[in-house]
Amino acid sequence: MPDLYQIITTLSVWVLPVLLAITLHEAAHGYVANALGDPTARSQGRLSLNPLKHIDPFGTVIMPLLLFLMAGFVFGYARPVPVDFRNLRNPKRDMMLVAIAGPAANIALAIFGALLVGLIPFMPQFLGEWFGRNLVNLIVINSLLAVFNLLPLPPLDGSRVVSGLLPHQLAVKYNRVEPYGIFILVGILFILPQLGEVIGINLNIAQFLIWGPAELLYDFILSTFGTH
Repeated sequence: MPDLYQIITTLSVWVLPVLLAITLHEAAHGYVANALGDPTARSQGRLSLNPLKHIDPFGTVIMPLLLFLMAGFVFGYARPVPVDFRNLRNPKRDMMLVAIAGPAANIALAIFGALLVGLIPFMPQFLGEWFGRNLVNLIVINSLLAVFNLLPLPPLDGSRVVSGLLPHQLAVKYNRVEPYGIFILVGILFILPQLGEVIGINLNIAQFLIWGPAELLYDFILSTFGTH
């Protein structure tokens, strides 16, 4: 069991990157939707970079805490920004643009974090180490969020893109999965890996769907935009 100092130190390099990532992700959805004709997020006070506006009890508090206790790192998501696609000027196309805005914001934030790596040599050693760990975690979290949200599983952003590309009747059937999406995610992230350990079979499909691709994205961003 980690002591209090270890817990505080670990949280100090994870909490800020997580809050930045999920806040910018949701705000990007709202800003793009507003620009394309839907004022719903603005009218509900969700067109904001204030993290408190976007906190989700499970995704921002419970899941990150579980992951921290079980795996030693923090990952989460925010309360989705409300979007009424009927207000969009071109609903089918604009729905995809609004969806892509979130992962695109995460990739942009990861690139920004990589660019800031160049500041570390100019800092005192202790501050540089702490700042560097925050930047690494910022790139990790944003890479994970971008890949995670691009999964074609309703209600994730990738499903909005798939739905926009499908003919109407197929899109309606596809979107019926949405009420069960959170349960499918919990199964993929938590239940299947634990079940696989019990029966001796690797059922960690999240490794292939999320962690592996996110690692490739992380390596690409850091090697391309980070200062060596």
